Amino acid sequence: MKYLSATHLLGCMSVVLFLWSCNPKEKAAIKSVPEKLDSLVASAPDFSGVILIAENGKPVYHKAFGYANAELKLKMDTASVFELASVSKQFTAMLIAMLQEEKKLAYDDLVEKYLPGLPYPGITIRHLLNHTSGLPDYQKLMDKNWDKSKVATNTDILTYLKKFHPPSLFKPGEKYEYSNTGYVLLGSIVEKTSGEDFIAFAHQRVFDVLKMTSTDIRSKSQKDAVSNFAKGYILAPEKKRYVLADSFPSSNYTIWLGNRKGPGRVSATTSDLLKWDRALRTEKLVSQKTLNEIFAPAKLNNDSLSNYGFGWVLKNDVQLGKLVYHTGDNPGYKTEIIRCIDKDKTIIVLCNNAHEKFDELVKTIELLMAKN
Repeated sequence: MKYLSATHLLGCMSVVLFLWSCNPKEKAAIKSVPEKLDSLVASAPDFSGVILIAENGKPVYHKAFGYANAELKLKMDTASVFELASVSKQFTAMLIAMLQEEKKLAYDDLVEKYLPGLPYPGITIRHLLNHTSGLPDYQKLMDKNWDKSKVATNTDILTYLKKFHPPSLFKPGEKYEYSNTGYVLLGSIVEKTSGEDFIAFAHQRVFDVLKMTSTDIRSKSQKDAVSNFAKGYILAPEKKRYVLADSFPSSNYTIWLGNRKGPGRVSATTSDLLKWDRALRTEKLVSQKTLNEIFAPAKLNNDSLSNYGFGWVLKNDVQLGKLVYHTGDNPGYKTEIIRCIDKDKTIIVLCNNAHEKFDELVKTIELLMAKN
Protein backbone atom coordinates (compact mmCIF):
# COMPACT_ATOMS: atom_id res chain seq x y z
CA MET A 1 0.00 0.00 0.00
CA LYS A 2 1.23 3.49 -0.81
CA TYR A 3 0.80 6.05 1.98
CA LEU A 4 0.34 9.81 1.52
CA SER A 5 2.93 12.05 3.05
CA ALA A 6 1.87 14.60 5.66
CA THR A 7 2.37 17.34 3.06
CA HIS A 8 0.16 15.56 0.50
CA LEU A 9 -2.46 14.85 3.17
CA LEU A 10 -2.60 18.49 4.23
CA GLY A 11 -2.82 19.51 0.59
CA CYS A 12 -5.78 17.19 -0.04
CA MET A 13 -7.53 18.41 3.09
CA SER A 14 -7.05 22.00 1.94
CA VAL A 15 -8.68 21.22 -1.43
CA VAL A 16 -11.62 19.50 0.28
CA LEU A 17 -12.08 22.43 2.69
CA PHE A 18 -11.82 24.88 -0.22
CA LEU A 19 -14.48 23.05 -2.26
CA TRP A 20 -16.71 22.69 0.80
CA SER A 21 -16.49 26.41 1.49
CA CYS A 22 -17.07 27.35 -2.19
CA ASN A 23 -20.20 25.33 -2.78
CA PRO A 24 -22.50 27.46 -0.58
CA LYS A 25 -21.13 30.58 -2.23
CA GLU A 26 -21.74 29.14 -5.68
CA LYS A 27 -25.28 28.18 -4.68
CA ALA A 28 -25.81 31.65 -3.27
CA ALA A 29 -24.58 33.15 -6.54
CA ILE A 30 -27.04 31.00 -8.50
CA LYS A 31 -29.87 31.99 -6.17
CA SER A 32 -28.88 35.62 -6.46
CA VAL A 33 -29.73 35.79 -10.18
CA PRO A 34 -33.52 35.48 -9.68
CA GLU A 35 -33.25 37.76 -6.67
CA LYS A 36 -31.41 40.36 -8.72
CA LEU A 37 -34.03 40.08 -11.46
CA ASP A 38 -36.85 40.50 -8.96
CA SER A 39 -35.09 43.58 -7.61
CA LEU A 40 -34.56 44.88 -11.14
CA VAL A 41 -38.25 44.62 -12.04
CA ALA A 42 -39.15 46.17 -8.68
CA SER A 43 -37.26 49.27 -9.83
CA ALA A 44 -40.01 49.67 -12.46
CA PRO A 45 -43.02 48.82 -10.24
CA ASP A 46 -45.65 49.43 -12.94
CA PHE A 47 -43.96 47.15 -15.50
CA SER A 48 -46.50 44.75 -16.99
CA GLY A 49 -45.36 41.68 -18.88
CA VAL A 50 -43.57 38.35 -18.76
CA ILE A 51 -39.83 37.69 -18.52
CA LEU A 52 -38.29 34.34 -19.42
CA ILE A 53 -34.57 33.61 -19.15
CA ALA A 54 -33.21 30.21 -20.13
CA GLU A 55 -29.81 28.56 -20.03
CA ASN A 56 -29.20 25.59 -22.31
CA GLY A 57 -32.92 25.63 -23.07
CA LYS A 58 -34.02 25.35 -19.43
CA PRO A 59 -35.85 28.29 -17.83
CA VAL A 60 -33.95 29.72 -14.86
CA TYR A 61 -36.38 32.62 -14.48
CA HIS A 62 -39.96 32.82 -15.70
CA LYS A 63 -42.27 35.34 -14.06
CA ALA A 64 -45.29 37.47 -14.86
CA PHE A 65 -45.98 41.02 -13.69
CA GLY A 66 -48.94 43.39 -13.86
CA TYR A 67 -52.23 42.78 -15.64
CA ALA A 68 -53.24 41.08 -18.86
CA ASN A 69 -56.53 42.98 -18.60
CA ALA A 70 -56.45 45.93 -16.21
CA GLU A 71 -60.16 46.67 -16.59
CA LEU A 72 -61.11 43.17 -15.43
CA LYS A 73 -58.19 43.03 -12.95
CA LEU A 74 -57.02 39.89 -14.73
CA LYS A 75 -53.46 39.32 -13.56
CA MET A 76 -50.73 38.47 -16.00
CA ASP A 77 -49.45 34.90 -15.96
CA THR A 78 -46.62 33.17 -17.77
CA ALA A 79 -49.09 31.70 -20.28
CA SER A 80 -50.42 35.12 -21.38
CA VAL A 81 -50.40 35.78 -25.14
CA PHE A 82 -48.74 38.96 -26.47
CA GLU A 83 -48.64 40.81 -29.75
CA LEU A 84 -45.03 40.37 -30.93
CA ALA A 85 -44.96 43.26 -33.42
CA SER A 86 -41.70 43.15 -35.44
CA VAL A 87 -40.37 40.09 -33.63
CA SER A 88 -42.73 38.47 -36.17
CA LYS A 89 -40.27 39.19 -39.01
CA GLN A 90 -38.04 36.24 -38.11
CA PHE A 91 -40.92 33.87 -38.89
CA THR A 92 -41.47 35.47 -42.30
CA ALA A 93 -37.75 35.16 -43.01
CA MET A 94 -37.84 31.48 -42.00
CA LEU A 95 -40.70 30.73 -44.41
CA ILE A 96 -38.71 32.34 -47.22
CA ALA A 97 -35.65 30.27 -46.22
CA MET A 98 -37.73 27.08 -46.35
CA LEU A 99 -38.99 27.92 -49.84
CA GLN A 100 -35.41 28.66 -50.90
CA GLU A 101 -34.32 25.21 -49.70
CA GLU A 102 -37.14 23.70 -51.76
CA LYS A 103 -35.87 25.69 -54.79
CA LYS A 104 -39.21 27.44 -55.17
CA LEU A 105 -37.31 30.73 -55.05
CA ALA A 106 -33.74 32.02 -54.71
CA TYR A 107 -32.53 34.84 -52.48
CA ASP A 108 -31.11 36.72 -55.45
CA ASP A 109 -34.25 36.45 -57.58
CA LEU A 110 -35.72 39.80 -58.56
CA VAL A 111 -38.93 40.69 -56.74
CA GLU A 112 -40.73 41.49 -60.02
CA LYS A 113 -40.45 37.80 -60.94
CA TYR A 114 -43.07 37.09 -58.26
CA LEU A 115 -44.84 40.45 -57.97
CA PRO A 116 -45.07 41.79 -61.53
CA GLY A 117 -45.89 45.44 -62.09
CA LEU A 118 -44.21 46.68 -58.93
CA PRO A 119 -42.51 49.95 -60.00
CA TYR A 120 -39.25 49.34 -58.09
CA PRO A 121 -36.82 47.47 -60.37
CA GLY A 122 -33.58 45.82 -59.29
CA ILE A 123 -34.72 44.71 -55.84
CA THR A 124 -34.01 41.10 -54.87
CA ILE A 125 -35.55 38.90 -52.19
CA ARG A 126 -32.25 39.21 -50.32
CA HIS A 127 -32.63 43.01 -50.28
CA LEU A 128 -36.08 42.60 -48.73
CA LEU A 129 -34.82 40.16 -46.07
CA ASN A 130 -31.99 42.35 -44.85
CA HIS A 131 -33.63 45.78 -45.23
CA THR A 132 -31.45 47.07 -48.04
CA SER A 133 -34.18 47.54 -50.67
CA GLY A 134 -34.71 51.30 -50.48
CA LEU A 135 -38.48 50.84 -50.63
CA PRO A 136 -40.67 53.70 -49.34
CA ASP A 137 -42.79 53.37 -46.20
CA TYR A 138 -46.12 51.75 -47.08
CA GLN A 139 -47.75 52.90 -43.83
CA LYS A 140 -47.34 56.60 -44.66
CA LEU A 141 -48.74 55.94 -48.12
CA MET A 142 -51.78 54.08 -46.77
CA ASP A 143 -52.36 56.58 -43.98
CA LYS A 144 -52.62 59.37 -46.54
CA ASN A 145 -54.75 57.57 -49.15
CA TRP A 146 -56.57 54.57 -47.67
CA ASP A 147 -60.26 54.56 -46.66
CA LYS A 148 -59.85 53.72 -42.96
CA SER A 149 -63.34 52.31 -42.67
CA LYS A 150 -61.90 49.27 -44.50
CA VAL A 151 -59.19 46.81 -43.44
CA ALA A 152 -56.24 46.68 -45.84
CA THR A 153 -54.58 43.49 -47.09
CA ASN A 154 -51.20 42.92 -48.75
CA THR A 155 -52.92 43.09 -52.12
CA ASP A 156 -54.29 46.54 -51.26
CA ILE A 157 -50.85 47.72 -50.18
CA LEU A 158 -49.25 46.46 -53.40
CA THR A 159 -52.01 48.12 -55.44
CA TYR A 160 -51.37 51.46 -53.75
CA LEU A 161 -47.59 51.19 -54.22
CA LYS A 162 -48.23 50.73 -57.96
CA LYS A 163 -50.90 53.44 -58.13
CA PHE A 164 -49.15 56.22 -56.21
CA HIS A 165 -45.55 55.09 -56.74
CA PRO A 166 -43.79 57.01 -53.95
CA PRO A 167 -40.09 57.35 -54.82
CA SER A 168 -37.41 54.92 -53.67
CA LEU A 169 -35.27 56.05 -50.74
CA PHE A 170 -32.00 54.79 -52.25
CA LYS A 171 -30.64 52.27 -54.74
CA PRO A 172 -31.04 48.58 -53.76
CA GLY A 173 -28.07 47.39 -51.72
CA GLU A 174 -26.73 50.89 -51.15
CA LYS A 175 -27.36 50.90 -47.40
CA TYR A 176 -29.36 49.39 -44.56
CA GLU A 177 -32.65 51.06 -43.62
CA TYR A 178 -35.35 49.19 -41.73
CA SER A 179 -38.33 48.55 -43.99
CA ASN A 180 -41.73 47.18 -43.04
CA THR A 181 -42.67 47.47 -46.72
CA GLY A 182 -40.04 44.87 -47.59
CA TYR A 183 -41.59 42.34 -45.25
CA VAL A 184 -45.08 42.97 -46.67
CA LEU A 185 -43.63 42.02 -50.05
CA LEU A 186 -42.00 38.93 -48.52
CA GLY A 187 -45.38 37.88 -47.10
CA SER A 188 -46.88 38.12 -50.58
CA ILE A 189 -43.95 36.20 -52.12
CA VAL A 190 -44.51 33.40 -49.59
CA GLU A 191 -48.11 33.10 -50.76
CA LYS A 192 -47.17 33.32 -54.46
CA THR A 193 -44.48 30.62 -54.30
CA SER A 194 -46.11 28.25 -51.80
CA GLY A 195 -49.61 28.47 -53.24
CA GLU A 196 -50.88 28.73 -49.64
CA ASP A 197 -52.36 31.44 -47.47
CA PHE A 198 -49.53 32.98 -45.42
CA ILE A 199 -51.15 32.20 -42.06
CA ALA A 200 -51.95 28.60 -42.99
CA PHE A 201 -48.40 28.12 -44.31
CA ALA A 202 -46.87 29.54 -41.10
CA HIS A 203 -48.92 27.05 -39.07
CA GLN A 204 -48.15 24.15 -41.36
CA ARG A 205 -44.39 24.73 -41.52
CA VAL A 206 -43.51 26.30 -38.14
CA PHE A 207 -46.14 26.80 -35.44
CA ASP A 208 -47.71 23.33 -35.63
CA VAL A 209 -44.42 21.53 -36.24
CA LEU A 210 -42.91 23.07 -33.09
CA LYS A 211 -46.13 22.65 -31.07
CA MET A 212 -46.35 26.41 -30.55
CA THR A 213 -49.96 25.93 -29.48
CA SER A 214 -50.59 29.53 -28.36
CA THR A 215 -49.02 31.14 -31.43
CA ASP A 216 -51.08 32.50 -34.30
CA ILE A 217 -51.55 35.45 -36.65
CA ARG A 218 -54.80 36.78 -35.29
CA SER A 219 -57.39 39.32 -36.38
CA LYS A 220 -58.72 41.79 -33.80
CA SER A 221 -61.81 39.64 -33.17
CA GLN A 222 -59.64 36.54 -32.75
CA LYS A 223 -57.44 38.33 -30.21
CA ASP A 224 -60.51 39.51 -28.33
CA ALA A 225 -61.67 35.89 -28.10
CA VAL A 226 -58.44 34.72 -26.39
CA SER A 227 -59.16 34.88 -22.66
CA ASN A 228 -55.51 35.28 -21.64
CA PHE A 229 -54.51 37.74 -24.36
CA ALA A 230 -52.49 40.60 -22.85
CA LYS A 231 -54.17 43.82 -23.94
CA GLY A 232 -51.88 46.70 -24.85
CA TYR A 233 -51.77 49.82 -22.65
CA ILE A 234 -50.20 53.24 -22.98
CA LEU A 235 -49.46 55.69 -20.17
CA ALA A 236 -51.72 58.75 -20.36
CA PRO A 237 -49.76 61.42 -18.42
CA GLU A 238 -52.74 63.74 -18.10
CA LYS A 239 -54.75 60.94 -16.49
CA LYS A 240 -51.75 59.58 -14.56
CA ARG A 241 -52.69 56.03 -15.49
CA TYR A 242 -52.43 53.47 -18.27
CA VAL A 243 -55.25 53.31 -20.79
CA LEU A 244 -56.00 50.91 -23.64
CA ALA A 245 -53.70 51.57 -26.59
CA ASP A 246 -56.47 51.16 -29.14
CA SER A 247 -58.37 54.04 -27.53
CA PHE A 248 -55.76 56.40 -29.05
CA PRO A 249 -56.39 57.57 -32.65
CA SER A 250 -52.66 57.08 -33.37
CA SER A 251 -53.11 53.36 -32.71
CA ASN A 252 -55.91 52.91 -35.23
CA TYR A 253 -53.51 51.74 -37.94
CA THR A 254 -53.34 48.36 -36.20
CA ILE A 255 -57.05 48.07 -37.06
CA TRP A 256 -57.23 49.41 -40.63
CA LEU A 257 -53.98 47.63 -41.54
CA GLY A 258 -55.13 44.60 -39.59
CA ASN A 259 -54.98 42.11 -42.47
CA ARG A 260 -51.36 42.70 -43.52
CA LYS A 261 -49.09 39.66 -43.49
CA GLY A 262 -45.31 39.53 -43.18
CA PRO A 263 -44.05 42.49 -41.12
CA GLY A 264 -45.93 41.76 -37.87
CA ARG A 265 -49.13 40.43 -36.30
CA VAL A 266 -47.78 37.16 -34.85
CA SER A 267 -48.93 36.74 -31.24
CA ALA A 268 -47.37 34.22 -28.88
CA THR A 269 -46.31 33.32 -25.34
CA THR A 270 -42.80 33.32 -23.88
CA SER A 271 -42.90 29.51 -23.66
CA ASP A 272 -43.72 29.20 -27.37
CA LEU A 273 -40.85 31.53 -28.20
CA LEU A 274 -38.51 29.31 -26.22
CA LYS A 275 -39.65 26.36 -28.36
CA TRP A 276 -38.79 28.48 -31.41
CA ASP A 277 -35.38 29.29 -29.91
CA ARG A 278 -34.62 25.60 -29.34
CA ALA A 279 -35.64 24.65 -32.89
CA LEU A 280 -33.14 27.19 -34.24
CA ARG A 281 -30.36 25.14 -32.60
CA THR A 282 -31.35 22.10 -34.64
CA GLU A 283 -32.07 21.24 -38.25
CA LYS A 284 -35.74 20.58 -37.54
CA LEU A 285 -36.87 23.43 -39.78
CA VAL A 286 -33.95 24.06 -42.15
CA SER A 287 -30.36 22.90 -42.62
CA GLN A 288 -27.42 24.31 -40.71
CA LYS A 289 -26.20 25.89 -43.94
CA THR A 290 -29.46 27.83 -44.22
CA LEU A 291 -29.33 28.81 -40.54
CA ASN A 292 -25.83 30.16 -41.10
CA GLU A 293 -27.18 32.30 -43.96
CA ILE A 294 -30.04 33.58 -41.78
CA PHE A 295 -27.57 34.71 -39.12
CA ALA A 296 -25.01 36.23 -41.51
CA PRO A 297 -24.64 40.01 -42.06
CA ALA A 298 -25.69 41.63 -45.32
CA LYS A 299 -23.01 42.78 -47.75
CA LEU A 300 -23.72 46.23 -49.18
CA ASN A 301 -22.78 47.49 -52.64
CA ASN A 302 -19.53 49.00 -51.30
CA ASP A 303 -18.61 45.60 -49.74
CA SER A 304 -19.18 46.83 -46.18
CA LEU A 305 -21.36 44.72 -43.87
CA SER A 306 -24.55 45.65 -42.05
CA ASN A 307 -25.52 44.17 -38.69
CA TYR A 308 -28.76 42.58 -39.94
CA GLY A 309 -29.27 39.07 -41.30
CA PHE A 310 -32.62 37.60 -42.36
CA GLY A 311 -35.11 38.79 -39.72
CA TRP A 312 -32.45 39.11 -36.99
CA VAL A 313 -30.16 41.86 -35.74
CA LEU A 314 -26.59 40.63 -35.21
CA LYS A 315 -24.17 41.66 -32.47
CA ASN A 316 -20.94 40.46 -30.87
CA ASP A 317 -20.60 40.84 -27.10
CA VAL A 318 -17.25 40.60 -25.32
CA GLN A 319 -18.64 38.26 -22.64
CA LEU A 320 -21.63 36.59 -24.30
CA GLY A 321 -20.12 36.12 -27.75
CA LYS A 322 -22.37 36.16 -30.83
CA LEU A 323 -25.89 37.45 -30.17
CA VAL A 324 -28.88 37.52 -32.50
CA TYR A 325 -31.93 39.48 -31.43
CA HIS A 326 -34.97 41.44 -32.50
CA THR A 327 -37.26 43.99 -30.95
CA GLY A 328 -40.93 44.69 -31.52
CA ASP A 329 -42.89 47.88 -30.94
CA ASN A 330 -46.63 48.22 -31.44
CA PRO A 331 -48.99 50.61 -29.62
CA GLY A 332 -48.99 49.34 -26.04
CA TYR A 333 -46.42 46.60 -26.68
CA LYS A 334 -42.65 46.32 -26.47
CA THR A 335 -41.09 42.93 -27.10
CA GLU A 336 -37.61 41.47 -27.47
CA ILE A 337 -35.92 38.11 -27.90
CA ILE A 338 -32.15 37.77 -27.46
CA ARG A 339 -30.36 34.54 -28.32
CA CYS A 340 -26.77 34.04 -27.15
CA ILE A 341 -25.47 31.68 -29.83
CA ASP A 342 -22.14 30.86 -28.17
CA LYS A 343 -23.26 30.65 -24.53
CA ASP A 344 -26.73 29.17 -25.20
CA LYS A 345 -28.62 31.69 -23.10
CA THR A 346 -31.99 33.09 -24.11
CA ILE A 347 -33.74 36.26 -22.95
CA ILE A 348 -37.39 36.84 -23.83
CA VAL A 349 -39.21 39.93 -22.54
CA LEU A 350 -42.79 40.66 -23.57
CA CYS A 351 -44.40 43.85 -22.25
CA ASN A 352 -47.99 45.05 -22.68
CA ASN A 353 -47.71 48.59 -21.33
CA ALA A 354 -44.86 49.92 -23.50
CA HIS A 355 -42.96 50.71 -20.33
CA GLU A 356 -40.57 53.67 -20.59
CA LYS A 357 -37.83 51.64 -18.89
CA PHE A 358 -38.22 48.62 -21.17
CA ASP A 359 -34.96 49.10 -23.09
CA GLU A 360 -33.06 49.82 -19.88
CA LEU A 361 -34.57 46.74 -18.25
CA VAL A 362 -33.60 44.43 -21.14
CA LYS A 363 -30.08 45.84 -21.30
CA THR A 364 -29.59 45.31 -17.56
CA ILE A 365 -30.83 41.71 -17.87
CA GLU A 366 -28.34 41.15 -20.70
CA LEU A 367 -25.49 42.54 -18.57
CA LEU A 368 -26.56 40.38 -15.63
CA MET A 369 -26.56 37.25 -17.78
CA ALA A 370 -23.10 38.15 -19.09
CA LYS A 371 -21.75 38.09 -15.54
CA ASN A 372 -23.37 34.80 -14.53
